[in-house]
Amino acid sequence: MDDRFHALAELAVHGANVQPGQVVAVGADLGHRELARAIAAAAYRRGAHYVDVHYFDPLVKRARIEHADPATLDYVPPWLVGRLETLAARGDARIGITGVVSPNALAGVDPARSGRDRLPWLKESGRVVSERSTNWTIVPCPHPAWARLVYPELGEEEAYERLWAVLWHVLRLDEPDPAAAWDERTAALERTAAALTARRFEALELTGPGTKLRVGLLPTSRWCAGSFTTRAGLRHLPNLPTEEVFTTPDPAGTEGTVTSTRPLVLRDGTIVAGLRVRFERGRAVAVEADENGGAIRTQTESDAGAARLGEVALVDRQGRVGPTGTVFYDTLLDENAASHVAFGHGFAFAVGEADAGRVNASGIHVDFMLGSPELEVTGVTGAGERIPVLRHGDWQL
Repeated sequence: MDDRFHALAELAVHGANVQPGQVVAVGADLGHRELARAIAAAAYRRGAHYVDVHYFDPLVKRARIEHADPATLDYVPPWLVGRLETLAARGDARIGITGVVSPNALAGVDPARSGRDRLPWLKESGRVVSERSTNWTIVPCPHPAWARLVYPELGEEEAYERLWAVLWHVLRLDEPDPAAAWDERTAALERTAAALTARRFEALELTGPGTKLRVGLLPTSRWCAGSFTTRAGLRHLPNLPTEEVFTTPDPAGTEGTVTSTRPLVLRDGTIVAGLRVRFERGRAVAVEADENGGAIRTQTESDAGAARLGEVALVDRQGRVGPTGTVFYDTLLDENAASHVAFGHGFAFAVGEADAGRVNASGIHVDFMLGSPELEVTGVTGAGERIPVLRHGDWQL
């Protein structure tokens, strides 16, 4: 096995903060087998009780979309939900692996049909995250097919090595002590989050190419960053890499238009390009895209909160993802290159108890990027004062 997978696996179990005696659930696509095996070995070395790897095959999903009765496409096997809820009840660990393995798996299928089948996403995942019942992380895994998608101008081997090199850098694996490097970066993000929380903005105004959006915040909205802590007190890094600060907005408080600055890649690999959304009274009333708009429209129609926001996240230019200039076609990475918002489920831990009942409880959570060097973010206070927050990618607080 390539030794680089071992280094990435060690970072993954550090990010999830795997504890002795825990079951470790790993979610992977079939092309992620080498990293999944390395994660299993690393988790067992840390004392894991059992490592359970669940593989997803996008081509099996294609067969379902093409041939299954349309009325069955939103069926989710209860044992998949039961697995997640058992992990949550036990307080176990979860590690997700991302990275394209079959970029054309759903090419040519009806995007409206594919949008009805949201697997491998489970709507219960948002609740598990909000309840802070598991310690978890998500890491990217290089794959030749992904490399060809990101670097089509290069030969296969050169593209694969280029992808490895870029991921090695953005994951801080090129540091003498990657874990310590992430602790340092997380601390900086948490200081920014604390400064934003202290301002108690009533709303944010986001202005950039194709975007003029006002996002209302809840009175007790708290900005979060970098690390989470489970209700049992285990600190962990949910996403590696992570370069964002985020909060849960008022799901009824979004007005205006937004244009995505990077492709949105759904969890099944569907690429939504050129996404444009118009919001009125908190709800997306127009959702259009140059490619696969039907897939995202179907998702935003799936429940009462799906067309409303559950997250607003800001990203500065000091992180490592944006400066690469790379479009990764992977939301985990692309969302850390640019500020973004998310349809659907909000994070209950990012608000105070008084506003807990107002958090978006949708069964989806779909991030899309709107940030760019031209994006200006302004905070609006309850008194109407407008305070610069981000200009040219730099914090103004």
